[in-house]
Amino acid sequence: MTGHLEVHEGGGVRLVALAGPLLSIGRAPANEVAIDSRRVSRLHAVLERFPSGWSIRDLGSTNGTSVNGVPLRQARPLHDGDRIDIGPARLLYRCPDVQPATETVTVEPAPAVPSLTRRERDVLTALCRPLTTGGQAFPEPPSVRELAGELGLSESAVKKHLTNLYDKFGLTTNADRRRPRLASEAVRRGAA
Repeated sequence: MTGHLEVHEGGGVRLVALAGPLLSIGRAPANEVAIDSRRVSRLHAVLERFPSGWSIRDLGSTNGTSVNGVPLRQARPLHDGDRIDIGPARLLYRCPDVQPATETVTVEPAPAVPSLTRRERDVLTALCRPLTTGGQAFPEPPSVRELAGELGLSESAVKKHLTNLYDKFGLTTNADRRRPRLASEAVRRGAA
């Protein structure tokens, strides 16, 4: 096994191979690294493979992620021996075969949250709720009808608020799946 994570949790240790382009970490059982603790978000963090090596990114978790005792504020590259703390679990990154990168990769921080009205914030909170609670790793956001019922608004009003939110978050194309993209972008920016 070339690279792996040593997952230290509850007195035991398990090894998780670093395979594929992504490795999700969180409380939901569908994650590659599932951590059974209420202190861990359902989809807490993700390891991503780049040509220069692996990096870790917190996904807007409630209790955060730290690497070598330093809270993670943005994505950062991992080096052999790095210790990742997520809730009660300690993960040790082991990838000795990766050569140090000869170039620096800069990861831009997420853009600031745009100015939102109270109702836009209500719609956004309801839209993002499945991402922050529940049991699925990749939940589907509520429909316009479900949002209208939950918020006591007409479907037309919800659509208008969503249109404003799409504009404010830069999702200007009429492509399918804008609600899931809006929810993901809101969580990434810390708006929900």
